[in-house]
Amino acid sequence: MEIQIYPIRSVLKGSSAFISADSEKLLKALNERSGDTFSFISLEELKHATHPLILVQSGGSEGFFLRDIYPAYDGPYYLLTYGSSNSLAASLEILTFIKEKNRKGEVLHGDIDYIISRIHELFAKPAQEEVHRLGVFGTPSDWLISSNVDYQRAKDILNIELVDVPEEEILSKVKEHQEEGHEKFSAPFDEKELTKAYQIYSALKDLVEEHRLEGYTLRCFDIIGAVHMSACLGLALCNKEDIIATCEGDVPAMITAHLIQKRLNQHAFQANPQWIDPKENTISLAHCTYPLDMADEYHFETHFESGIGLGIHGKMRQGDCTIVKISADLTEFYCEEGVILENEHREDRCRTQIVVKLNNPVTYFLRSSLGNHHQVIYGHHEKELKAYFESFGLRQIKA
Repeated sequence: MEIQIYPIRSVLKGSSAFISADSEKLLKALNERSGDTFSFISLEELKHATHPLILVQSGGSEGFFLRDIYPAYDGPYYLLTYGSSNSLAASLEILTFIKEKNRKGEVLHGDIDYIISRIHELFAKPAQEEVHRLGVFGTPSDWLISSNVDYQRAKDILNIELVDVPEEEILSKVKEHQEEGHEKFSAPFDEKELTKAYQIYSALKDLVEEHRLEGYTLRCFDIIGAVHMSACLGLALCNKEDIIATCEGDVPAMITAHLIQKRLNQHAFQANPQWIDPKENTISLAHCTYPLDMADEYHFETHFESGIGLGIHGKMRQGDCTIVKISADLTEFYCEEGVILENEHREDRCRTQIVVKLNNPVTYFLRSSLGNHHQVIYGHHEKELKAYFESFGLRQIKA
């Protein structure tokens, strides 16, 4: 692999040499151990480089970065550094600035083997990664006032293309399936209502195929008003079939579920916090749609808020879980491990209901919450998801 190096250093070092002796020593060691080649490039070449590193050679380099590099190059900023001449200190100052500007960057520092492994991990992705198409069916629900996502930023950072599908197209597609029946379910329910719910599922599947989508989020309450039936079953069945499906038009929740499935090949339960107990460090979460393959058992009830349609009361496995959410501005994420203690069945909440005890303070939800909906998955996955999300330049937040 050819690695392109753009070096910076302070004029206060008192040497006119382009590359310091410490830099030469580091690059020689990297070359001999990895077999990669390291070539120096100009600032203009940095803008188009495929595998660029910024070699920070001394303290005082921060001003050169701010004046020359930052205005001309959008990153990612991978800062190669070592343990002398305040190279590391300067790199940490630059990294802090980068993170404040919501740009992607990392300091490459440590023993030779570690630096080589990080270089190969960072540049292992193909130059043109596959773009993932996710649908926004309708617009986010009116109450999701902090859930708008910048479409271009989603594409630039996460390789996700968000595709708008108008409500009229959704309702038209539902009408096309009005004469269809439904498959058999183990949970009994009113046949007429179950048939209507299944017809919405068929319509959603058609839209996914026609728009070549890997998933979608649906402004579902408008569906209830238009056809007098909820979309909870449709979302649950789509998730079971590896089609990401979230409700209320919540785009950040959809993106979170998509990245979870992409990384872990696991489905997620989109849920609302219902009750928080800081003393016991527990949180109750609930929702009316739930991937059916996550359920130990389930039965159908009415949709909670509307009192009509079909909602899913699923029983989740007790044991290890992880709660996850990516912020709407795509700069931060929450990822916390815990344990599902019990399932509840209260009439005053959405139908699938769980109580989770977290490993770290539940007060995150009261002080720093990244919105209403969060995704719950089985197992402890914080370490893996943290590394994955940070590879996109996102920062983890805690309570």
